[in-house]
Amino acid sequence: MFIFRLIYKTGVYAIILADLSLNKTRQTRSSLRIFYTVLFFISLPFILLRLIWRGFRAPAYWQRWPERFGFSPTLSHHHPVIWIHAVSVGEVEATRPLVKALQQRFTKHHVLITTMTVTGSDRVKHLYGETVSHCYLPYDLPFMIQRFLDRIQPRFGIIMETELWPNLLICCHNKKIPLVLANARMSEKSATRYLRLATFTKKVLSSLALIAAQSEQDRQQFKRLGADIKTIHAIGNLKYEIALPNGIKEEAQMMRDMWNKDRPVWVAASTHEGEEELILNASRTVRARFPDLLVIIVPRHPERFDRVSALSQRSGFNTLRRSEHRPCRSDIDVLVVDTMGELPLFYSCCDIAFVGGSLVPVGGHNILEPAALGKTIVTGPHVFNFSEITQQFISAQAAVMVDSTQTLADKVSELLANPQQRKDMGDAALRLIARSQGASSRLINLINHHIIEHAN
Repeated sequence: MFIFRLIYKTGVYAIILADLSLNKTRQTRSSLRIFYTVLFFISLPFILLRLIWRGFRAPAYWQRWPERFGFSPTLSHHHPVIWIHAVSVGEVEATRPLVKALQQRFTKHHVLITTMTVTGSDRVKHLYGETVSHCYLPYDLPFMIQRFLDRIQPRFGIIMETELWPNLLICCHNKKIPLVLANARMSEKSATRYLRLATFTKKVLSSLALIAAQSEQDRQQFKRLGADIKTIHAIGNLKYEIALPNGIKEEAQMMRDMWNKDRPVWVAASTHEGEEELILNASRTVRARFPDLLVIIVPRHPERFDRVSALSQRSGFNTLRRSEHRPCRSDIDVLVVDTMGELPLFYSCCDIAFVGGSLVPVGGHNILEPAALGKTIVTGPHVFNFSEITQQFISAQAAVMVDSTQTLADKVSELLANPQQRKDMGDAALRLIARSQGASSRLINLINHHIIEHAN
């Protein structure tokens, strides 16, 4: 996704410069859109080279290229289509309560989910099987977007979080396809950046039929950016509505029994480059006090499975890969989970869950899954992707934050030595989740009011 963000930001900053120097006429705004589109078109060869490069580590990136150019599979139009765009894994996870509610409310509709990443695609298939359709969203060029919309003919679209691609929104507006921005958030930093392009931002936001913001603070930020206050509602965060797999706790208990249920287990989940080394170093300190510690590392990206396993072995740890399907004996120090879709199981198995992408400046990942299992949560300082949620858990004493390898080792050792503290943190997490749910039903009611009833 880095190259898309680079293109988007480069185009936006160029538009800002033009916006400051030109009269904000309709012709000027059209010229700005053309400039952005030309920039994206020129960047296509570099985007394709990146797909090829990524394909050497994850061959799925070499597949289904026509979809990325708008040649999506033509859907049967016996049922009207509800289209949801969820860029990657985190956004796909947030669709779970929404898809369930949509399928219950709009029984004659069919759901299509688009993603940008291979891991997002895999997650859609894992969660929904054949109950929804999936394809990749095409690149943000008008002729590709129009081809995609002509093929799927959505009744309305739902964009998860803040994927505001200008041509996508404008094409939908021109084709009178209502769009919902769901689970929307807008930080002060992002709002300040968008305000530099006030006219452009207001035009983009005005093309949305509904903005379902996570909080009242987010709602006010969207109002500040020029969105119609009548279309903005604070409904809460969809990600709080965690649906745990059936039988997950029983399966986890069986696994713990095979390992020796009294053995301390620390899971480091969704880890990124540079993070595993810090975790392994911290585990040496913890192991001095808890010599039978089992560390489970779940890398965020499949293409890194081999490197993480090799790193663990080079670091002197007796390492087992999940894909080997061998028993995790008492002499195994590190278990590397190199399979997809099993993170909830290993969260359920653990005593302490460290949520990755936070010891390195990635922005952190969702802490709600281990929280829904009543687990003790530890995170690093880089949590800007989930800053509000993380702060809520820290304030409720349902999570702790560390800022270095040493403080990570100290906090894990302290928590392993104090079962009551772990239980109290897990109970606090469950209470916070319970009182934060209900966003999906509120969103469905708003869709019904702003889109379905309005159309009738």
